[in-house]
Amino acid sequence: MTAQTDALTRAARVRLMIFDVDGVLTDGSLHFNPDGEVMKTFNVLDGHGMKLLQGAGVMTAIISARQSPIVLRRAADLGIAHVMQGIHDKREAFEELLRTTQTDAAHCGFVGDDVIDLPILTRVGFAASVPNGHAEVRSRVHYVTQAGGGRGAARELCDFILRAQGAYDAAIASYLS
Repeated sequence: MTAQTDALTRAARVRLMIFDVDGVLTDGSLHFNPDGEVMKTFNVLDGHGMKLLQGAGVMTAIISARQSPIVLRRAADLGIAHVMQGIHDKREAFEELLRTTQTDAAHCGFVGDDVIDLPILTRVGFAASVPNGHAEVRSRVHYVTQAGGGRGAARELCDFILRAQGAYDAAIASYLS
């Protein structure tokens, strides 16, 4: 089985897709305003991909080491019900998310970019990273996006999962009529 075929097979089983934030949903840059608040830039294509994934019945979640009110705002805009921030033990957060959603790890996907993400990446059925992710991470995942973090990587993954599940055409059908 080729790596691409393996990734497609794994993506076809995803019922819960989990996203890291910094370096995945953003480009990893931290911009500070004069008051010291962190500002983040999100990609609209990524957000729409998450909505398409949800529309196809795949739950979405966020697990992030950093704490940011703007992440809660973005998650609310996108209808992401499960948001865990300020998490330094991502393994524990992942186990809690599995219990909350009653989902098995084999039916989860996760996209991360740094070694703090490895405790989840090594447990999920479908692990992904971005091309600018740490080498230790990229060497242990099933799929590395072509698009960079904050630059369409999440959308690429959402489309990949939808295609693997045979749901892509239905997901975009309303835009073609």
